[in-house]
Amino acid sequence: MKILLDTNYVIWIAEGNISPKVQTYINNSENSFYFSPASIWEVGLKKHSQRNFSAEPFALRLGLVENGYIELPITSMHTLLVNELPPIHKDPFDRLLIAQAKAEGLLLLTADKIINQYDAPVLYCPRNSSLRKTS
Repeated sequence: MKILLDTNYVIWIAEGNISPKVQTYINNSENSFYFSPASIWEVGLKKHSQRNFSAEPFALRLGLVENGYIELPITSMHTLLVNELPPIHKDPFDRLLIAQAKAEGLLLLTADKIINQYDAPVLYCPRNSSLRKTS
């Protein structure tokens, strides 16, 4: 499977704080994992606006790349697809990740209940539970 990580999973994987079920997907060499520059940007914004947010965007990106995660560039098509999504919520980072997953035929790994409401290829997995594929 080709799996795009949402921002929370980018952070949790870097911290080694994921469920055993998600770890089995990561350990499966048949799966490819992607991350979006939007997630790195979001981490950078949170780092500068929240005192107790410890993730470092440069180190996070470097760690992902060094561990075989693939950076998925943002294209103008992705940004156009954001406008086609229903207004379920307004988080621009989540909406861009959903559009990227749809455009590229990737499953979006998320623990976000709101993202799970979209008609999109989602692997919904709350932080400490088992994985469920939807759509």
